Amino acid sequence: MEQEKPQIKGKVCVTGASGYLASWLVKRLLLSGYFVTGTVRDPGDKKKVEHLWRLDGAKERLKLVKADLTEDGSFDEAVRGCEGVFHTASPVSGSREQDAKAKILEPAIKGTLNVLRSCKKNPSLRRVVLTSSSSAVRVREDIDPNVPLDESVWSSTELCEQFQVWYALSKIEAEKAAWNFCKENHIDLVTILPAFIIGPSLPPNLCSTASDILGWFKGETSKFENSGSLGYVHIDDIALCHILVFEHQEAQGRYLCCSTFTEPYELASFLASQYPSYPISKGFTKLDRPDYTYNTSKIESLGFKFKPLEEMFDDTVKSLIMQGHL
Repeated sequence: MEQEKPQIKGKVCVTGASGYLASWLVKRLLLSGYFVTGTVRDPGDKKKVEHLWRLDGAKERLKLVKADLTEDGSFDEAVRGCEGVFHTASPVSGSREQDAKAKILEPAIKGTLNVLRSCKKNPSLRRVVLTSSSSAVRVREDIDPNVPLDESVWSSTELCEQFQVWYALSKIEAEKAAWNFCKENHIDLVTILPAFIIGPSLPPNLCSTASDILGWFKGETSKFENSGSLGYVHIDDIALCHILVFEHQEAQGRYLCCSTFTEPYELASFLASQYPSYPISKGFTKLDRPDYTYNTSKIESLGFKFKPLEEMFDDTVKSLIMQGHL
């Protein structure tokens, strides 16, 4: 039976289109019928972009253009004529060394403002959807385990500085800079704050997030030993949430997106029982840290339902096997 063709929609831009999350967003936008302009550092780098050209609808409705977060005006061409801009591009660094702060913080803020300045020049623009992070709300000292965190709170920049959590700090500062700029320039902005993203990687080279998950199945524990309780969410759900808040006219503000909360020792036990053929480490203990959860009723009020933990990891394992990582 021939696959039904999607209803053709408008033109949108996705920054950092070859990335882990952005690739899924491009996939979902194409399946939804959008014309997509994706920005990448080098459109001619086949290893980085060939997975995008294999997506359904790519040959007809995908365009890749060169853009760099650190170059002023770099996104002018990409966003021109777009009714929506999804800004997902952001530097990631696993290092806690002091130089990591400069490597991640300045490009995140400057890059976000560069994209938004280009958006300001675009009379076709209807809405910008920015990918922030749940780390922009959960790094706090005043957590009450009986009161779920919601979109009204922000992480403590002082704590991020103290513990050198530069990724979280970059997300906080970039999102705040975006809100200030958009308010001053009357740009309609909505932000998505994902928990830890789980799911298949479309790019063949695994990013740090996907590599961390692969580490679970190889018996590595370093990433999660001291993480405490974490929220998890399927990558496809996050892509769909981006599109939902873009299309839903009444959507506004920030949206926390999380399916499941669990401690590393609980997750390790779950994975060991679900996937007994892999050397999943169970060398975790419950840390003496305040428990917290997220209130995701805001995104759920738009009719969204998250995939369960089992589906997240089943899809991930299948993908890792198919790509030869497992």
